[in-house]
Amino acid sequence: MADQVSSARILEHVQRLGEQHPPIELASVDRHVHDPRAVAGRYGHVIDYLARVELEVDRNVLELLVLLPDVSEVDRMFYADVWQPQEIQHGLILDRLQQDLGRPAAEPELEVSFKMKILGALAHFSAIQDIARLLYYLTGASTERQAVLAYNVLYDGMHGMGEGAIAETIIAPIRRQEPGHFAFYRMSATELVQSGALRPWQLHLARIMREKSYNLVGTNGQDRYRAQVGGVAHALGFDADVEKYAREVGRIEAQLLWADRNGMDYPPYVLKALLDSIDLYRERGFDARG
Repeated sequence: MADQVSSARILEHVQRLGEQHPPIELASVDRHVHDPRAVAGRYGHVIDYLARVELEVDRNVLELLVLLPDVSEVDRMFYADVWQPQEIQHGLILDRLQQDLGRPAAEPELEVSFKMKILGALAHFSAIQDIARLLYYLTGASTERQAVLAYNVLYDGMHGMGEGAIAETIIAPIRRQEPGHFAFYRMSATELVQSGALRPWQLHLARIMREKSYNLVGTNGQDRYRAQVGGVAHALGFDADVEKYAREVGRIEAQLLWADRNGMDYPPYVLKALLDSIDLYRERGFDARG
């Protein structure tokens, strides 16, 4: 189990994120591209995917309002004052970049799903809301870890193509902000489990719900987006060692949600979601945008 995490420590972390990492201004970005055609050919679909996912933050906030009707002040401060302002700028900057590359603007999914609304209705019961909080933290940790890995590869790839402006003024500032988001979710999930606030039946139900509902970030429960995620995994080289990627993405919930399964490096559903996405990409290519 990870070291003890306190609510005060999480609050300090959120305050520090807000102070040290203001939203990235579009005016601070150098959008000069030496070879737009080459960048679009190699990373166009990756940039489209990242822009769309970052822009879907507005829907994510609506989902949180549904899922956490009695949200804590620390959670509210994080998603409203820090995370949303930072992420929306990431999306706007990446979307401007892909349009500079001659690609169409991103089309984020902004409608809250019916399933989410049903869970939100149940979340008015405090015991269910505690489960929803844990699932929110685990989803956030998985999502932000995927983002960190993607931006690391994209940064190196842009430098390798001689696109230093993109690497240093777009990718580098974005990837500096993502680890702080991941740390918030990791600490919050750890504190919730360590505190003993969740009874055994709640943890059991959380495992069932997570196993049945797990998706890689940006798939939105749709095969066309699963195919896109599989293509992104291929473009960034994650499909070369799928189990290593699954370990990176699923390590936190393996430690917290499945701690009784000794030796589990990642939950099997993480690997399954990744393999299914890669298979869909191989069948149909990047089907999200054509």
